[in-house]
Amino acid sequence: MSVEAHLASYAAHSAQSRGRRFPETASPSRTEFQRDRDRIIHSTAFRRLEYKTQVFVNHEGDLFRTRLTHSIEVAQIARSIARNLRLNEDLVEAISLAHDLGHTPFGHAGQDALNACMKDYGGFEHNLQSLRVVDALEERYGAFDGLNLMFETREGVLKHCSLANAKKLGEIGQRFIDRKQPTLEAQLANLADEIAYNNHDIDDGLRSGLLTTSQLDEIGFYARHRREVETVFPGISGRRAINETVRRMINALIVDLINASETRINEARLKTVDDVRNAPALITFSENMNKEAVLLKRFLHENLYQHYQVNRMTSKARRIVNELFDAFMHEPALLPPDYQVANDHRADRLPVQARHVADYIAGMTDRYAMREHRRLFMVDEI
Repeated sequence: MSVEAHLASYAAHSAQSRGRRFPETASPSRTEFQRDRDRIIHSTAFRRLEYKTQVFVNHEGDLFRTRLTHSIEVAQIARSIARNLRLNEDLVEAISLAHDLGHTPFGHAGQDALNACMKDYGGFEHNLQSLRVVDALEERYGAFDGLNLMFETREGVLKHCSLANAKKLGEIGQRFIDRKQPTLEAQLANLADEIAYNNHDIDDGLRSGLLTTSQLDEIGFYARHRREVETVFPGISGRRAINETVRRMINALIVDLINASETRINEARLKTVDDVRNAPALITFSENMNKEAVLLKRFLHENLYQHYQVNRMTSKARRIVNELFDAFMHEPALLPPDYQVANDHRADRLPVQARHVADYIAGMTDRYAMREHRRLFMVDEI
């Protein structure tokens, strides 16, 4: 029996996929989405995520989440939900593990800085960069650039895209133009990402001391689960109380997402993946839980992401990215040879060179970016 035989008819099935950009012989031992997951895990870009910021720069503490641990947590949450909804676990895992491959060093501060640097050259979107990584930048195979992933995996990686860029991407960008939905697996990976980063950023914020439990008690969703923990475990405190509270918050979000999505899927009377694409978004929280999630995100934005100590690192990150970009654009000879564009008089030379510079900077880990900056601007570094 096929390993995908248990899936719902409207789930993504390997045999019904739109396939790979470059045809390959099917594996006798793995589904095509399993192969995608394995390729992502073995990619260079995936290993780099270990040293890329989630909220706290890697050297600030050993226990804070990185893009790598975040991606693994997203995959775990997404697989659990997919199993309950009879969706393709392998596809949702592949999307989850790949969704941040194009992220810059220094988290959103690095992305915003690089986008500003690239404003005259097409801008920078980290979702588009993740697609660029798996389509072109990885160099693991003799027959093609990139990882040659299945259409549905690539579609899930590109969860956001401007219309201007979508028009340049052909089939993979068409849904943004037609205002259609991706697979349920792609929708699920997107919300699993939200569940993971909201709750684990609370955990890291408390661990760092930038957030306090008294602040969080102002958020009804957190306060209710904390009171429940204190009722079940009288006298509990410290990390154990925080971990129990965050665990229950995650569970509540997952259960709500499963129930609300199942209701919407049943109401839509889906039969095929094409039905999914033509329907509104079906993987969603209930209305009440969505309000809770919005309040939680707003709290984190105001109290953690805008905390003055985070802003200090954000300011440094912007400076590092801006100065690296300017240095490489003014003197491309400072770049490794693979990222240099011939110094000729073609009209598109500068935009092409700028994109290569963006590729180089986006591929850096936090510590490599800091090291490159020292090499370029500190006299005593080589």
